[in-house]
Amino acid sequence: MAEFLLELFSEEIPARMQARAAQDLEQLVVDGLRKHGLDFGSVRSLVTPRRLVLVIDGLPAATPDVSEERRGPRVGAPAQALEGFLKGAGIALADCEQRDTGKGVFYFAVISRKGQPTADVLKAVVEQTMADFPWPKSMRWGSRSERWIRPLQSILALFDGRVVPISFGAVQAGATSRGHRFMAPDAFDVVGFSDYSARLATARVMLDPALRRDAILRQAEAAARKEGLVLRRDDGLLAEVTGLVEWPVVLVGTIDQAFMDVPDEVLITSMRSHQKYFSLLKADGRLANRFLVVANMEARDGGKAIVAGNERVLRARLSDAKFFWDTDRRHRLESRLPKLAERLYYAKLGTMADKVERVSALAAVIAGAIGADALEAGRAARLAKADLSSEMVGEFPELQGVMGRYYAVNDGEVPAVAEAIADHYAPQGPNDRCPTAPVSIAVALADKIDSLVGFFAIDEKPTGSKDPFALRRAALGVIRLVLENGLRLPLRPLFLAAHRAFKDSLSLTAERTADDLLDFFADRLKVHLREKGVRHDLISAVFALGGGDDLVRLLARVDALKDFLASEDGANLVTAYRRAANIVRIEEKKDGGSHGGAVDPALLEAPEEKALGDGLAAVRMAVAPALAAEDFAGAMAALARLREPVDAFFEKVTVNCDEAAVRQNRLRLLSGIGQTMEAIADFSKIEG
Repeated sequence: MAEFLLELFSEEIPARMQARAAQDLEQLVVDGLRKHGLDFGSVRSLVTPRRLVLVIDGLPAATPDVSEERRGPRVGAPAQALEGFLKGAGIALADCEQRDTGKGVFYFAVISRKGQPTADVLKAVVEQTMADFPWPKSMRWGSRSERWIRPLQSILALFDGRVVPISFGAVQAGATSRGHRFMAPDAFDVVGFSDYSARLATARVMLDPALRRDAILRQAEAAARKEGLVLRRDDGLLAEVTGLVEWPVVLVGTIDQAFMDVPDEVLITSMRSHQKYFSLLKADGRLANRFLVVANMEARDGGKAIVAGNERVLRARLSDAKFFWDTDRRHRLESRLPKLAERLYYAKLGTMADKVERVSALAAVIAGAIGADALEAGRAARLAKADLSSEMVGEFPELQGVMGRYYAVNDGEVPAVAEAIADHYAPQGPNDRCPTAPVSIAVALADKIDSLVGFFAIDEKPTGSKDPFALRRAALGVIRLVLENGLRLPLRPLFLAAHRAFKDSLSLTAERTADDLLDFFADRLKVHLREKGVRHDLISAVFALGGGDDLVRLLARVDALKDFLASEDGANLVTAYRRAANIVRIEEKKDGGSHGGAVDPALLEAPEEKALGDGLAAVRMAVAPALAAEDFAGAMAALARLREPVDAFFEKVTVNCDEAAVRQNRLRLLSGIGQTMEAIADFSKIEG
C-alpha cells in the first residue's frame, strides 16, 4: 500500500473559500477513485493561503481486475439489437457465448478487464477534478484557457515517492514545493507527506489550518495578558485571519487617543472590517486603546515597522469614522425620516417610510397588550430606521440600530426609546441576546411581524433551503421574544392587524395569511424546541387542538404532556388509547357509521365497564376546570387516573359481544376514552 500526496500551489486563495475548497478537493478525488474501484486507508485535506493539499494513504499499486457478465439479446433477435449490445460491451460476436436460460437461447458476453496502474488513475482523476473544480469565482491568466481561483504556479504530485505526470495547461507536476513567500521562498524537493510537512515547518509554513488558528489565539491571549487587557473573542475574524497567513505572528498596536470618544462599536467594526484587527478590552468591558494585528512573518526588528505601518493606516480609517460620527450628530435623528420615503423596502410592500408607519402603529398596539408605554413604543418604532440614512450606517451597515441608539441619546430621547431603537432587530439568531425591556419587546415584535405578514401576504414564503428575506429567523425571533419574556400574546390578532395596515392590496387575504403564518410558526417552534430536547410530535399533538397562537400556553401544555408521557401511567394509557381508537375505527368501518354518542348506563353490565364509565365521567369533571385554569399538569394528573379502569376493562370485557345494543354501548365507551383524552392533546399524533 502506498501514499499519494498532492499540492496545488497558487497565488493567495481568498480566506472565505479555503475550507470549502479543501473539502471539494477531497470529495472529488475520493469519488473519482471509488468510481475506478480504488479503495484506501485514510484521506486528509489541508489548506493555506497559497496551497491546497491532499494526502491519501493505503492505496494499492493498481486497480483490481474486473470480470463482468452481461446478457444480450435472444439468438435470432433483430440485427440492430445485437449490434447495440456488441457496441455497448465493446466486443465482437465471436467473443459471445450462447446459453439456454430455460426461457430461450441468449447471447452472453463475459468481459474481463485488467486493472490499471493507480498512478494512471490518479492522473486522470486529478486532472478531471481540476478542470471541473467548483470555485465560486475563477479566472484565466495570460493566454491560458484553463481557469483557477488565482494563477496556479506549480503542482506537487507523488505516488509512492514517484511523480504522477499530472498537467493543468502549461503547469506540469513535479516533486518540489516552496516555503513562506518572504522567509523561505526557495524550492525544495519532497519524497512524501511526512518529509513535506516537516520541510514546510522549517520553511515557516504552518500547513494545518487548525494549528494556525490555535497559534493565533494562543499568541493573542498572551499579548492581551501582557498588556493587562482581555481579548475580545471573535471566532469569525479568527477564522478569516487563519486563512490570510501561513506563519502567524501577533503584534500589539495602539489606537490614537483622539479617536477614543468615538463609540466602541464603531472602532471595533472599523478595525475588524477594514483591517482585520482584534480588539482588546479593559476589565470593565470597555474598549482599550490597543489592537492586535496578525502579521505573516517574523520581522528582524520585532515587528516595529509593521506595527507603525498599521497604526498609520488605522489613523486614516478612524479619521473617516470620527468624521461620520461628528457629522451625523449635527442632525437630529427625526430629521432623517423624510429620506426613508426615498428608500424602497420591497417593490410590493412600499417604501421604508411606509414600513415605519406600519411598525409604529403595530408597536403601540403590542405595547398596550404587554403593559409597555404605547407612546414610547410608537416613538421608538418611528425612529428605529432613521439611522439608515446616516453617514455611519452607510459606511458600516452592520451598525444599524446601534448608531440609532447613540444618535437618540444625543438628541435627548428617553432611555427606553433609545434602547428600543438599538434592540429592534434582536434577536437575530438562536444565540443572540433577547430584549427584555417592555418597549424594546414591543418594537422588536412589531418589526418582525410586519415583515412576516407582508412577505407571506404577497406569497414570498421560504421554500426549501431558500429564505432570501430571513423569515425563518424573524419567526424564531418572535418565538423567543414571546417565550423568554413569558408574554400572553395571541398572535393571530396581531397578524390580522398587521395585514390591515398595508395600503396596497396584497395577494392573500388576512385570514389566509394568518393561517399560513400559524402553520409556519408551528414548524419553527418544533425546530426551536427540538434544539432544547423537546419531541416534535408533542408539539403537533398540542397544536392539533387549535389555539396555537398563544405560545406560552402551548408550551405549558407541551411541558405537561412531556411529563405525563414520561410517567408509567401516562405511557400505558397512551397504549390503551391507541388500542381503543383502533377498535372503534375498525368497527365503524365495518358498520358504516359512527360509534360516538352518549353511553347508556343501563346497558353497562360488567363491573369493569361500569368502573370505566364512572372513571370517564369523573375525569371529565376534573379536566374541564383544570384546562380553564390552564392547570395542564392537573389535567394530565386527572387523566392518569383512567389507567387502572381502562386496563381492567380490556382485561375482563369483550367489546364485540353477541348482543348488538351492549356492543354498541361498549364501543361508545371506548370512543369516550378518545374524546376525554383529546380534550388535552391529540394523542394520535404521539409517535412510538
